[in-house]
Amino acid sequence: MSKTYLVTGGAGFIGSNFIHYLLEKHEDILIVNVDKLTYAGNLENLASVMDDKRHVFVQADICDKEAIEKIFLSYPIDYVVNFAAESHVDRSIKDPDVFARTNVMGTLNLLNLAKAAWQTGDDTYRPGVKFLQVSTDEVYGDLGPEGFFTETTPLDPHSPYSASKAAADLFVQAYGDTYRLPLNITRCSNNYGPYQFPEKLIPLMINNCLNGKELPVYGDGMQVRDWLYVADHCKAIDMVLQKGTSGEVYNVGGHNERPNVFIVKSIIEYVRTTIDPTVSEALIRHVVDRKGHDRRYGIDPQKIRDKLGWEPEIMFEDGIKLTIGWYLENRKWMEHVTSGSYQKYYEQMYAGR
Repeated sequence: MSKTYLVTGGAGFIGSNFIHYLLEKHEDILIVNVDKLTYAGNLENLASVMDDKRHVFVQADICDKEAIEKIFLSYPIDYVVNFAAESHVDRSIKDPDVFARTNVMGTLNLLNLAKAAWQTGDDTYRPGVKFLQVSTDEVYGDLGPEGFFTETTPLDPHSPYSASKAAADLFVQAYGDTYRLPLNITRCSNNYGPYQFPEKLIPLMINNCLNGKELPVYGDGMQVRDWLYVADHCKAIDMVLQKGTSGEVYNVGGHNERPNVFIVKSIIEYVRTTIDPTVSEALIRHVVDRKGHDRRYGIDPQKIRDKLGWEPEIMFEDGIKLTIGWYLENRKWMEHVTSGSYQKYYEQMYAGR
């Protein structure tokens, strides 16, 4: 049976990868892709699918009630997959208001419009519909040196970004509890792969290595993150949409924990041995640590593995090679997204630190 997806933030990193994944895996679908096209939303990410009749792009803000309502009136939306978010912690420290508006109020707007469009009675809805909130392990806060986040770990956000995502998650959960809206929440570990904007660690380091620039590393660089290749995340989201029990939260992680400085050195070594022998660890520059920087995140994916049969397929050692290879093959893409305002932002973040 044909399904119609409303994918928000679909010109961003994970959203665009998810759209590519859906179009490869499913024939009989329609994707309505909504993106405001801020600095991190890039239509170049969608160049290969813009002529696909199964994909419709709409430039709109998820906070714009009239624009999103028009979409629900124009298409028989079955699934809402909400990727749309301000997502960079550094930017949230600089301007938290933007994060509250998009991540909290934008999600609330989507919830209200999905509820109104799908409602067939008092707390009953058209069969087969679902709202999926794509969240982050950062809502759990700092893990400490041992153990893993599970779906029952209390929320304890430490940055304006993670606070805004936690607030959005709680609104989603409340709509399930109060109105019985069919929904799921996924919380993933750090993603990496094609189309990621180079404010994030891995593409930032790749870009700087390729251009012989210093590699800014926060503090001692021993902050630990669980790294997940974006295609594995897309597979997990699709499985939750198709098979996830309504109302449930699913953590998505790959047990690929690495300190940040290890990631940086891995990129240096790959670039040095395959591309430019002059690149070395001498490029690393330790800068003042980020405010409220959590020391470690680690996801326990047992629930999604046991309940839905999801397993990550791409281990970090392979994924990082695929990722560096993609950026090497798409240098024009990198040049386009790092021009103009990006350079000003980069100077603001790292100059003088």
